[in-house]
Amino acid sequence: MRLRLATWNINSVRLRAEQVARFLAEQSPDVLCLQEIKCRDGEFPRAAFEAAGYPHMRIAGQKGSHGVAILSRLPLEDAPDLDLCREGHARSVGARILGVEVQNFYIPAGGDIPDPEANPKFAHKLDFLARLTDEARRRDPAAPLVITGDLNVAPGEFDVWSHRQMLRVVSHTPVEIEAMAALREAGDFTDLVRAATPEPQKLFSWWSYRAADFRASNRGLRLDHIWISPGLKPAALSGGAQARVHDDVRAWERPSDHAPVSADFRL
Repeated sequence: MRLRLATWNINSVRLRAEQVARFLAEQSPDVLCLQEIKCRDGEFPRAAFEAAGYPHMRIAGQKGSHGVAILSRLPLEDAPDLDLCREGHARSVGARILGVEVQNFYIPAGGDIPDPEANPKFAHKLDFLARLTDEARRRDPAAPLVITGDLNVAPGEFDVWSHRQMLRVVSHTPVEIEAMAALREAGDFTDLVRAATPEPQKLFSWWSYRAADFRASNRGLRLDHIWISPGLKPAALSGGAQARVHDDVRAWERPSDHAPVSADFRL
């Protein structure tokens, strides 16, 4: 069977519940991972998504900021609770779907100064990535695992609008690129979106609200990812990777600054 998984930093799920419902109707993901839901568990608009055919949910909410959730048409089973955030933020939630473990992350953005000594937010980001890397090293590579969400790093030269200029900007600095490479190596992960759209094609999933026309300026970053363990390669890569950024959603009315990303598996 086909399993379609999508991830989306929604930047307030209550504000954009109708957009989520529209995306669910148009793209029919079986599982949708949301980040930056910006609400407590009890404030999450469950009824809207139950009505859309997604009755199974895992929610890790937080007042005012952060927060992550998993919506599913299929039953969800428990997965390890990865307590990786040293600040105690609601930044991760996991579940198993059809035997596949899905871990959904909202990694800290890291502030504006790419110096862990001068900027505690940047230090927090690097610490989160290091803890996730340690977790990946402990895992059995044969076990089916998806690491997804807003990982807040554009890891490649063609994942940013200007590699040269962005090397000095948080999200694409050398230390962040190295941290992401270490994470990928630790779990021997495959980046499904890049498997489907190889370099040197530029590919973005985030565009600033500052641009009046995001397509015209196209100063984007690829911050949203779907990575898989070796155990999922046959399901994801047989017949070629099917993964994409839904950049058309970024043009909807009152959009999130992130576009959804999806991938298909053959289980």
